[in-house]
Amino acid sequence: CPPLAWAREIQPHFLEYATSECHFFNGTERVRFLHRYFHNGEEFVRFDSDWGEFRAVTELGRPAAEQWNSQKDTLERERAYVDTYCRHNYGVVESFTVQRRVEPIVTV
Repeated sequence: CPPLAWAREIQPHFLEYATSECHFFNGTERVRFLHRYFHNGEEFVRFDSDWGEFRAVTELGRPAAEQWNSQKDTLERERAYVDTYCRHNYGVVESFTVQRRVEPIVTV
């Protein structure tokens, strides 16, 4: 079967994914990193650099948060992403986001 056929056969309750988000305030003066985990489209656990730890969003996320928070190397890596992932990549996206601000043209 081609890959698209396989994708149609996957049941929605098997869908798990994660997102990594960088939120920039005043350039890179203040940066917030979020690592969010989803099951069936519902967020169940997240790491927030403002907290410095994983927190369960639902009961499903409680075991994962407890396990990951008990792993010192995992927490250190997640905390470092503010610099190693967000600030590191800011220069890449800045050139086509921040520096490309133009006045909109409106015709009435």
